[in-house]
Amino acid sequence: MGPEKYQNLVQMLFEQARKNGTKPFLWAKSEGRFRSQSWDDVVDQVARMSRALIKEGVQAGDRVALISENRPEWLIADFAIMAAGAITVPAYTTSTTSDYQHILENSRAKGVIVSSAKLARTVLPAAHLSDSAEFVITMEEPRLTQSINARMLRWDDVLAAQPACVDAVREATSTLLREDVACLIYTSGTGGAPKGVMIHHGAILHNCMGACDVLSEIGLSGNRFLSFLPLSHAYEHSAGQALPVSIGAEIYYAEGIDKLASNMAETKPTIMVVVPRLFEMLRNRVLRQVEKDGGYKEKLFHKALALGIKRHRQGGRLGFFERIQDKLLDRLVRAKVRRRFGGRLKALVSGGAPLNKDVGEFFTGLGLPLLQGYGQTEAGPIISVNRPTHSKTHSVGPPMKGVELTIADDGEILVRGALVMKGYWGDERATADTIKDGWLHTGDIGILDEDGHLVITDRKKDLIVSDKGENVSPQRVEGMLALEMEIAQVMVYGDDKPYLVGLVVPDPEWLASWTKETGKTNDYAALVADPDLRTAIDAAISRVNKRLSNLEKVRRFALADEPFSIENEQMTPTLKIRRHVIGKIYRSRIETLYGGGAKGK
Repeated sequence: MGPEKYQNLVQMLFEQARKNGTKPFLWAKSEGRFRSQSWDDVVDQVARMSRALIKEGVQAGDRVALISENRPEWLIADFAIMAAGAITVPAYTTSTTSDYQHILENSRAKGVIVSSAKLARTVLPAAHLSDSAEFVITMEEPRLTQSINARMLRWDDVLAAQPACVDAVREATSTLLREDVACLIYTSGTGGAPKGVMIHHGAILHNCMGACDVLSEIGLSGNRFLSFLPLSHAYEHSAGQALPVSIGAEIYYAEGIDKLASNMAETKPTIMVVVPRLFEMLRNRVLRQVEKDGGYKEKLFHKALALGIKRHRQGGRLGFFERIQDKLLDRLVRAKVRRRFGGRLKALVSGGAPLNKDVGEFFTGLGLPLLQGYGQTEAGPIISVNRPTHSKTHSVGPPMKGVELTIADDGEILVRGALVMKGYWGDERATADTIKDGWLHTGDIGILDEDGHLVITDRKKDLIVSDKGENVSPQRVEGMLALEMEIAQVMVYGDDKPYLVGLVVPDPEWLASWTKETGKTNDYAALVADPDLRTAIDAAISRVNKRLSNLEKVRRFALADEPFSIENEQMTPTLKIRRHVIGKIYRSRIETLYGGGAKGK
């Protein structure tokens, strides 16, 4: 039974549990090793938690906030909320109390489910101030010193108080329809205040159907996912949770991005959902190690990379001696790279932001099955993805099965189908501006190539318009600059200005090496004004400028005071820069670049 046959997501989970029973399903690290819960264990907890929520007064259509890092309880809580007929409202673990308060008040959430004691310290004040939140369920002891204006309940106690009720809950959820809202996901807000996107069961099931069609080329059985992107993001929610449920796959929960490399080696995933920023960081790390090794190893690596890229570009065609070399280098070089990723990968699916073509070719050339896709929260979120048997690194692949896609006269990508959201929560005007005659106006600019592959050229609202009215793609320029060893992050600016300028964050590993070689201080605050550092960064920008048109060249730059991060709210949880936030913080410094400052050539 494929995802297109299910009436709702809960029905899909229960059906997969019926088929898989005692087989392992969810894995999490405990006492130094990964331990599993079976499909039967999980649906038992889903059913119990669902009944507990109803007991606490949750009714059909109510909203329940879910704030937790990725862990088995996240999936259990999400499906339990839906099984109660309610709507899950996920929120990022990196948000502030005021962010949580906005989400609780805006969604009128009836209750909150929160994980750790540390997270509860930020969430509970928001729940206390909310006049709609009636209860809070904590997965861990919150260590309260004073009561709040909501009933406090413990996860384990709530589950234990409910009898086994899988059959009764399965029957009750048969009334849920595909058009019913499953979750209310607030956009991460790269350009302003987040809006609640109403995603219905049918949109996510439609995504699963399209993804299954793509993955059928590499096999739908025996798969293992490693989950590390925030489940509060639509991309991981659909591709990293609903999709593995739809094919009966196992899900391993990573311990965090800092332990991702060791977790990949331990869990040996077959499919991973990733974002481009991760690949940019991994690419630079690999190249540094290769440069450090030097000599014969470095030559072998670059030869393996060049042959891999050539083979991919030419559709597998290589000369006789090149084929012999390629097979030998696959064993000597690429096999070692694959082992670092667990050795069993069938697909690394990249989305959430544009993937630089050079980065895509780098990993493809090293034998890693990287598939770039495209989507939006408003579309469930997956719209298109490259297929394993015909992948183009410069494209985001053809539209998925059942997706209607067209390019408007101004180049904007328009999408129609069951994947399109129900609308923005409580914002009819924004909904009407975004969905017209059934077509979702994505705000992205693109073209369809001769093979029907979608190529994204830019974000409509992110285009820089110069004082001469010329359009520039900031993401293209930023992506090229961030591939230089000296540069970790950069934001390009130039709206209504005669030329582009950049705000640069030096790469920390490169900077540590540079300060050691030059005998400079490790105090970054002092280095910001160091002319030698500016000269080194200027050289990197100049190298990129040689490959850019005059309109795209970065003429001047300034150094940022600190890295762009989730914690300082200068990046979204999926590692995209928040232009409006950074622009506001550095406004005066950016403006001085139009009257003087460090120059790029």
